Amino acid sequence: MLQLLERLKTIEQRSSEIGLQMSDMAVISDRPRFQRLAKAHAELEPVVDAFQRYCKLLRSQEETKALLHDGADDDVRELADAELEELAIKLEKLEEELKLLLLPRDPADEKSIILEVRAGAGGGEAALFAAELVRMYTRYAELHGWRVEVLSASQTGVGGVKEAILGVEGRGAYSRLKFESGVHRVQRVPVTESSGRIHTSTVTVAVLPEAEDVEVQIDPKDLRIDVFRSTGPGGQSVNTTDSAVRITHLPTGMVVTCQDEKSQHKNRAKALKVLRARLLEAATAEQAAEISQTRRLQVGTGDRSERIRTYNFPQGRVTDHRIGITLYSLPRILEGELEELIDTLVINDQAERLKALV
Repeated sequence: MLQLLERLKTIEQRSSEIGLQMSDMAVISDRPRFQRLAKAHAELEPVVDAFQRYCKLLRSQEETKALLHDGADDDVRELADAELEELAIKLEKLEEELKLLLLPRDPADEKSIILEVRAGAGGGEAALFAAELVRMYTRYAELHGWRVEVLSASQTGVGGVKEAILGVEGRGAYSRLKFESGVHRVQRVPVTESSGRIHTSTVTVAVLPEAEDVEVQIDPKDLRIDVFRSTGPGGQSVNTTDSAVRITHLPTGMVVTCQDEKSQHKNRAKALKVLRARLLEAATAEQAAEISQTRRLQVGTGDRSERIRTYNFPQGRVTDHRIGITLYSLPRILEGELEELIDTLVINDQAERLKALV
């Protein structure tokens, strides 16, 4: 705990220094610098606040202990013992809070995201469930007041989705949804199944932090841009102009297609947005691979055996296999009420990172 306290004192001192800089007129007039300092100060504030509360509790503990050595009578000693017990509980709780606050932050946590949902094994049934997952995440985003934009969608003729790419704009979207990346398995009786046999299908989900222009530099010479006439379900033409855009990033071979908008310029802008996010994810994954050979969360191939979560309709349950939690609230979850699942995943991730920190 001594090392922790020293680190907290350094953070408190750094916060004070930033506060002084922010009161300097030269800094106030330099808007970009002031904004950087304000952001840094805001990030340190919760840690400093918790540390100051911790120090106050330590002082109270010392003062209460002093009462036991001043020839106090039995009544005072009893009160002091009870207060010390209460202070010890508060200190322990605050120590855990401070450890969590000091965990290295994922720099992408506050970002908006690109959410990609693709039907995997299971044909038409997988496409139908992919559409349900798109709706589930859209509802979850709406409950948080985030803005959702369809960047690209490839639909089937019966209400299914082969692939959908959504832009979810809102502070902290990545921190809440990053654990959704992986294979989602559904077990249910399809409406077309006359014998009542349960089918298993899969949908893959990828959650990418949205990339800023400054984070991913794309050389226009590295892009091949093709335009064509957009099509709807079943291949029928839905536009009479060449408004759909396909962008190929030549160095990596990544291909992004957008055809939802009637404007070629809008489709191009959306495709570039998705491409930037994918390139940033690829660069981040490459860096992470140098530290660890396996990524804890991965999309995989979409095979039925690779799954992070199972949605079992006959039993009305959802099981997350990474943390071993099962909830019998499938209808509510599909309506976007994911908080219990996501909170448990976040807590589990914090616990794992605390172990690594120790």
